[in-house]
Amino acid sequence: MNARLKSLGAYWNRPNHAAYLFILPSFLILILFVFVPLIGTFILGFFDINIFFTNTKYVGLENFVTFFHDSRALNAFKNTLYFTILETPVQVVVGLIMAALLAKNTVFNKFSRSIYFIPVVCSLTSIGIIWSMLLDPNIGAIPYLLSKFGMPTPQFFRDPHQAMPTIVALTVWKNFGVTMMILMAGIQGISQSYYESAEIDGATKFQQFYKITIPQILPSLGFCILTNLIGSLQVFDQVYITTNGGPEFKTETAVQYIYSRGFSAPYQLGYASAISAILFILIAILAISTNYYLNRKEKQLG
Repeated sequence: MNARLKSLGAYWNRPNHAAYLFILPSFLILILFVFVPLIGTFILGFFDINIFFTNTKYVGLENFVTFFHDSRALNAFKNTLYFTILETPVQVVVGLIMAALLAKNTVFNKFSRSIYFIPVVCSLTSIGIIWSMLLDPNIGAIPYLLSKFGMPTPQFFRDPHQAMPTIVALTVWKNFGVTMMILMAGIQGISQSYYESAEIDGATKFQQFYKITIPQILPSLGFCILTNLIGSLQVFDQVYITTNGGPEFKTETAVQYIYSRGFSAPYQLGYASAISAILFILIAILAISTNYYLNRKEKQLG
């Protein structure tokens, strides 16, 4: 018995074996809260079932077929793609510009970074409520100030054409601090000798930024694009708080529609699970394609 314990202790004392013990808790959490629900979602998609798990009926691919004939579901996916196409590049560009401007470790820059990062740590729910109040055409401070300058009172969250761009602006304002900090770390890691050589050769600041900074931080840039893309396709909180999918379902997103079908009457959990599975497949395809493209660009520039 003692020999077995000693042998077991010697086995786990090796660094490459002990590492598994340290990642085991995280791995178990990942299995319990990611893989198990994911598999369960795909399984439930083949059933007609509600959240009370009563009157369960196997329907095969019927839920998946219904999705492609559900105009509201297709509209929700269209809105999600529209949001993603607007939000992802704007957030990355804003984060990149701010990272370049605040990369030097001056007192002013450090203070500015802290200010810009504050919205990141705030709850999306609270931010949605605050911006709903600020932009309300009746009591909002921003519409009031615009009216004082003789401008018409905008209907930010009530106009079908303004609602989604407003939500995009709110999301960028809330999240660009993360992108800024990641890209700033990449910029600060670039050797100054590259810039000194470029200045000697007569390169302008813009040429240095385009020819040196961007290629050097491409891995960080690719990471930001990929994570923002995945996050945008799962947008829910800010839409639910500010517009609840309106007006005229112009801001209803895929996750919000899944929530409404699964957790509101008639509680079609099976159909909601099928839509979740389709959304997962869409996110996987876009993420893998984007990652493949970014890796190719990185190799070409490397």
